[in-house]
Amino acid sequence: MRLLHAISYLWFMIVEVNKGSYQVASAAFLPQRRRDPMIIEFETLCRSDLEIAALASSITITPGTLVLGIAAGTDDTNPSMFVHSIFSEDRDEVLAGLRDMEARLLKVTRRKGA
Repeated sequence: MRLLHAISYLWFMIVEVNKGSYQVASAAFLPQRRRDPMIIEFETLCRSDLEIAALASSITITPGTLVLGIAAGTDDTNPSMFVHSIFSEDRDEVLAGLRDMEARLLKVTRRKGA
């Protein structure tokens, strides 16, 4: 089952990288294209260093987004990532995309019910 999730996540990342590449390329050739860069704090549900590193890598390899830093979690809070996004409609849209990516990744890294 996790193999299917891994294949699904790989396909998701290929699609996201292609979409991001198109956005960046169109912004380079069409300067009037709207850009609303922002930096947001994204509190993750990741627990292990592997999950944090995999999510940060996935965000960073997607054109138009970059993880600027990671704040370690405490007993009361989860780790947070500071993400720069070039093409943003609003904060909630960016967070929804990051949550979707994280949920797909956690299906690969965690056992069912974990």
